[in-house]
Amino acid sequence: MPVAESSEAASVDEPTVAEKPRGPRRIGVLLVIAVLAFLIDLGSKLLVVAKLENHSAIKVIGDVVTFQVIRNSGAAFGMGQALTVVFTMIASAVIVVIWRIARRLYSLPWAIALGLLLGGALGNLTDRLFRSPGVFRGHVVDFISVQHFAVFNLADSAIVCGGILVVLLSFRGSNPDGTVHQQGGKGE
Repeated sequence: MPVAESSEAASVDEPTVAEKPRGPRRIGVLLVIAVLAFLIDLGSKLLVVAKLENHSAIKVIGDVVTFQVIRNSGAAFGMGQALTVVFTMIASAVIVVIWRIARRLYSLPWAIALGLLLGGALGNLTDRLFRSPGVFRGHVVDFISVQHFAVFNLADSAIVCGGILVVLLSFRGSNPDGTVHQQGGKGE
């Protein structure tokens, strides 16, 4: 009987039908978001280096937000300037982890979040690999200056937005495979 077979076929280790991923895999969405984030970051950096480097800052919103080119050998807020090679390796590892997660990606919000992280990581990794002073030691081009805060670029913005989205999705219990995990369930 088909009913008996289906109940016998489900084992304790297999997720129930409600827990299985639904819908298409979202690798395409992840890649589109990543490529867009990367290209927007790359284009903005090429533009500001060509037009703003060695020029005075351009006021965008009074003195609060300005555009000025800064070459950053470190991480956020200029920390770790002697660790450029380490940051290159970390960005490479992030890209590998995102690609591994993408193989089982069914959640649209997770695809967007991981796409932003991937595009941002690729944007800054490109600087580390191809900008002076040399391969694996290149300085990242930062140009958005917020008074009393930091100077950053669009790759940094994509990474921060993607990271915030990952945290929010995790708090909601959402998984990249489209399932939702429950906390404090029976048997714990």
